[in-house]
Amino acid sequence: MTFRQRVMAVAVAGALGFAGTAVALTKVELKTESDRIAAEFKTAKAKCDGLKANAKDVCMTEAKGANKVAKAELEASNKPGDKTRYAVSIAKAEADYAVAKEKCDDKAGNDKAACVKEAKAAEARAKADAKASTQTTTGSVGEYVDDATITAKVKAAVLEDPSLKSAEINVETSKGRVQLSGFVSSRADIDRAVKVAKGVAGVTSVKNDMILKGTQ
Repeated sequence: MTFRQRVMAVAVAGALGFAGTAVALTKVELKTESDRIAAEFKTAKAKCDGLKANAKDVCMTEAKGANKVAKAELEASNKPGDKTRYAVSIAKAEADYAVAKEKCDDKAGNDKAACVKEAKAAEARAKADAKASTQTTTGSVGEYVDDATITAKVKAAVLEDPSLKSAEINVETSKGRVQLSGFVSSRADIDRAVKVAKGVAGVTSVKNDMILKGTQ
């Protein structure tokens, strides 16, 4: 079996949940793959040297993100399991966000703010999906959605709502009970935020601790 085939076999075994039967990479294989990742990162960075301004920043951010994901994938291949697969998903979400946010620098004013907000919402969704995918099915309720996942999904829903773009809302969750705090511009924003939170799967109740700007 070639090195590449061995890596794929380990990764597939982990993805199918057979971590106990997967064979970890040897030290030589691990070093070879680590060296390859380092070389690819060096090459990717070199390609950015001829660029200028934000195009160069975007290029460097893409190179760093790809390097981070590659390292996470190597770790998942070497130690297959829910934890390392989750780490790969998080690395991809953070890399995509970093690139998207960097590209927003080409915009200005409200367009830039909206761009960053959209990028952050996409990251929150990706992380929530990654978290949910690691959960196990319990009883007849279906997929268990834990508090961290609910928090991420509520944050994403709030960020995506056009009427709440100027709000500064914090989200905390305990056993499905969501607490909203922070500052909003109007009573309508409070009502809207509560409604948005209640619409997220897994939320059992919503407590409002939000404050109207200028009244604190």
